[in-house]
Amino acid sequence: MKAFVFRSYGNADVLESAEVAKPVPKDDEVLIRVRAVSINDWDWQALQGIPFSNRITFGLLKPKKQILGSDVAGRVEAAGKDVRHLRPGDEVFGDLSGRWGGFAEYVCAGEKAVVRKPAGVSFEQAAAIPQAATLALQGLVDTGGIRPGQRLLINGAGGGVGTFGRQIARLHEVGEVTGVDAPEKLDLLRSLGFDKVVDYSREDFTRLRQRYDLILDVKTNRSVFAYLRALRPGGTYVTVGGATGSILQALLLGSWIARLARKRIVPVFLKPNKDLAYLGELVASGEIEPVIDKSYDFAELPKAMRCFAAGRQKGKLVVRVGTEDWEPTAGSRELPPV
Repeated sequence: MKAFVFRSYGNADVLESAEVAKPVPKDDEVLIRVRAVSINDWDWQALQGIPFSNRITFGLLKPKKQILGSDVAGRVEAAGKDVRHLRPGDEVFGDLSGRWGGFAEYVCAGEKAVVRKPAGVSFEQAAAIPQAATLALQGLVDTGGIRPGQRLLINGAGGGVGTFGRQIARLHEVGEVTGVDAPEKLDLLRSLGFDKVVDYSREDFTRLRQRYDLILDVKTNRSVFAYLRALRPGGTYVTVGGATGSILQALLLGSWIARLARKRIVPVFLKPNKDLAYLGELVASGEIEPVIDKSYDFAELPKAMRCFAAGRQKGKLVVRVGTEDWEPTAGSRELPPV
């Protein structure tokens, strides 16, 4: 089968197109023909071998797991004998974090790692959902305890988590919602219904006079004490990703801050695929919609990764995975479109 592999750590140039063995499902797994896969921060960080915890997972000096890609959508091709709820032909999507392998035509997954894709939801839309939407839901609802009328701020609002987060907040009838991101993303935020927008290149929201009941932070690039300034008494700050040092600071100081400052500082540790079927139904019903900046052909995956690394994408970047024949080529050279 066709796949993109990385045999050393680095930027998008180390991704190579290659022919690799088609995986065989275990008794409790399904074989999925991948139709679409989206790119996440974890893919980009793992490709570079940062932070160090990724080296523990993938290999200290060079990657042992050489095919990235976790958010996949596709069709079940085969099912192991112990699989009970999925059959060949079922259209599914899910987050394969830990297993990986989505940057390929086929991937194996445990039965609980995927759910059925609702009719009317495209493969591209489905691939955009898993990590971003579940992080937004777990951050705002499970951890943040979002309530009607609250004043909410989302930092890094123009990416996958933020765009889902604004729509999930609408379902919970929050009050005023502020989005923080780069200037080129502010029009998108306005179109999604953010009441206020902040250009992070011109203003630091933690130094403005406004205070918030709930902050959802995708970037986590400041001291935890800066975020405390932006919280109302009794407010909650939730981090779902960003700089490792800042996240560790939030983890270590969170309980102390809760006792002394009456404010909660809480990191979210993703529970892959939790409530994924529910999120799929929200997309199917039109209550939320994945924001997809651009879809790439499979041969353009290194190009998609470069775009992701630049940080200018609005919402999600999705890669369509076809099965047409193409010749494997190495590195960063442009491949023929599929």
